[in-house]
Order: sequence, then C-alpha cells, then structure tokens
Amino acid sequence: MNYAFRIITVTIALIFTQCFNVAMAQETFPSWLEGLKQTANTAGISDKTSAATINHIKLLPDVIVLDRAQPEFISPFLTYYYKRVDTRKIQKGRELLATHDELLTRIEAQYGVPKTILVAFWGMETQYGSYLGNVDTLSALATLAYDGRRAAFFRSQLLDAMRMIDMGHANVDEVRGSWAGAFGNMQFMPTTFMLYAVDGDNDNKIDVLNSLPDAFASAANYLSQVGWRPGEPTMIEVQLPENFPWQYAQYTLKKSTEEWAQLGVRVVRVETAIAETVATKNTRQLKSKQAQLSTKNKKRSIQQVVYQAPKNSVSDNATLAEVLPSVSGQASIILPQGWLGPAFMVFDNFDVIMDWNRSVNYALSVAQLAKRLNQESRIIGGRLAEAGALSFEKMFELQNALNMRGFDAGTPDGFPGLKTQAAVRAYQLSMQLPADGYASPSVYDRLMSQP
Repeated sequence: MNYAFRIITVTIALIFTQCFNVAMAQETFPSWLEGLKQTANTAGISDKTSAATINHIKLLPDVIVLDRAQPEFISPFLTYYYKRVDTRKIQKGRELLATHDELLTRIEAQYGVPKTILVAFWGMETQYGSYLGNVDTLSALATLAYDGRRAAFFRSQLLDAMRMIDMGHANVDEVRGSWAGAFGNMQFMPTTFMLYAVDGDNDNKIDVLNSLPDAFASAANYLSQVGWRPGEPTMIEVQLPENFPWQYAQYTLKKSTEEWAQLGVRVVRVETAIAETVATKNTRQLKSKQAQLSTKNKKRSIQQVVYQAPKNSVSDNATLAEVLPSVSGQASIILPQGWLGPAFMVFDNFDVIMDWNRSVNYALSVAQLAKRLNQESRIIGGRLAEAGALSFEKMFELQNALNMRGFDAGTPDGFPGLKTQAAVRAYQLSMQLPADGYASPSVYDRLMSQP
C-alpha cells in the first residue's frame, strides 16, 4: 500500500513539473516584465516607479525552489514552541519591553493592543529585529508572480509594493525581507502594509524596516482593525476532567465559558516563582522525556479502547482554579498535541492572531510568549504528550487511508488541516478512541496495521 501511495505522489509531482515547464515556455521573464509595466501604468503607478522597479527586478530561481519545497515533518506543538521560545528569548523580550516602555505604552493606549502581544510578534517574526531577511522583496515577489503557482496573489502583492514605493515609503533598492515577500520588523506583506501601516513617529513617512514606532503602531493598527478586544484574554491553559468528551476539543466548536465550566474545565497555572525556577530544566529535558514516552506508547496494546485523562499529565506544582474568565464572546478548547498534550482555551483575540498567521502552533506560541513576557505561568501540561511527528509523506498516506475507509479527509496534501482533523476524529470515534482529531504517529500506525 505504501509503495502505491509513493507512486501516486511521484506521478503527481511529475505532472506538476511538466505543467510548470510548459507554462514557463509560454512567456519569457523579460516579456512578462513588460506586461507588468503596462499593468502598473494602468493601475496609476508612475512611469518613474514602474521603470525603476522593472530595471531592478531579477528572477530568483532559489525562491521558486523554496516555494515548492514541502516540510519533511509537521512539528509537534511542544517541539515547535520550545524551539522558538526559550529562556533567552523571554529574558530578551522583557528587557526590550522595559527599553521601549514609553513608546509601547503610548501605542497600547491608542490601539488597545497589549505591549506584550506586540513584542511577542516582534520576537517570533524577526528575533526582535535582529534578522529581517535579506532577500530582495521586489525580485522575490516578481519571481513568485511569474512562477504561476499563486501568480494572482503575488502579482497583486508586487503592485502594492510598487504603490508603496510610489508613495515615498520605501526606495526600490532598500526593501529586503523573507523569500515570500514579507519585510520589516513585523514582516508585513505589501498589501498588509497598504491597508494597515501607519506613521507612528509623525515624520510623514511609514518605514516599518527602520522605525520601531512605525512598525509597532502598524502592527497594533492591524490587530485592532481585524478585531482585537481590549482587556480580554487570548489563551489560557486548562485542565480537562477525566470524562471530558474529547470530540468537543476543536477550534471550530465554540461555547461560552459558563458551558465549559459546567463540563468541568478549569484553569491551570503554577506560581511564577516556581515556573521561573523549573522552566529551563523542563526545556532541556523535553526531548529526552518525549523520546521515552514515544517508546512507551508504542508498547501499548493496539486493542486498548478505554481511556481516561492521566492524573499526572499536569505538573505536580500546578494549581487549579474553578472560575474561568468572563468574556463577551465564546471560546474553544484546542489540543495541539492530542489528548495527552497540553489543553488550551482560546478566545476571540486568538482568532485575531490566527488572522495574522493561520498556524495554530504559531498563534499559541505568540500568545504564550506574551504571557511569559508578562511574568505569567509557563506551559504546565503535556508531560505525557505523544512524541514524534508524521513526515509529509506519511501524512499524505494517512489521508489516503482515511479516505479509503470512508472518512473524508479531502484531497491528500500532506498537511493536517481541519478536514483531515475531522476525518481523524470520526475514525477515532469509530474505534472508541479519544476523539481529539490529532493526526499522530499512533493513529497512523493503527490505520496502517488494519487490513
């Protein structure tokens, strides 16, 4: 079966490559640039800017390779988080909060977005401005627009980058960032810049690369405009009861905090002093413990069908609070690393972070980094979380196997999206397993072992 899936994957890749080569043969890059110049002029971009942009742009083959590359593994949440948020990053962020306190306080008062959230985004996006990316933005956007996979999207981004230059907010030669076209301290795409960027230092220019007031104010304006709710939480870690209906833990299922409380959901936290003492030790031990638990989990009988939340899945130092926060909207429970991993309740402000980046792992990491910058509790749960991750190829095989057994995972793409999660959840319910929707190695092994 695995061999057949690999053949399908290779065949699709070959067909895709052939189509790509045909598309490239239809129009040369210089000819495409001439067409872009005409489009820019029609869109009201000045001849000076369009000519300077066209003369500046170069085709970047490496960008095409990066755009088409698939990740080898989808990182488990705790691995993803601890790789990006360590003691050093937390300490550096706290120092920068103090350094820029006056500026951040002013922006928080104006837009209602907490300073810790802004600094958390800054840390996640560019390591607090220490690495903004060094790829020429105009050339990267032009390459991706010419390439064809998401041509319309990147063409519109390129035109907005030209508008940005035309308005005097940047020079053709200075805009550099990631290979995908994001730039500046907060890694804005050009269209995001045009919609939300503001002049935070009142110099009549918006410079998100070199001006922190512009970068912070622009990020705060963006978050405010897409729905940030001042004074409300983003995410809290929770403890679920032993009889919790695991199928309720999904991002798209929302309930009031009162309803979650009636189901026995409680806040979990640890005293800050204890958290600071043990956080570094826990980070070092994470990989070792996950490896041990992975081996232990593999030895469990595949026929086991009765599950309860393990009492020791949360740190012994944790304390539980009965009262969940009162919010104007509703909340969801998410289990980013399955029923044995940490559990989080997420609110409307979490949706705002997801608007910035659709990765749940990313959004949780921003929210948790902000909490750590604010001297709040570290992540407590997940000591028994299943270790390891499926490769892109195995995720593709899992999706195929689910489809073949009547659980609709959609067109296989190697990524555990909402449809794949729903299919996994339906399969788990059919097997009397905790229906957490998590596409884990154990779910893969069980599926592949069945005839």
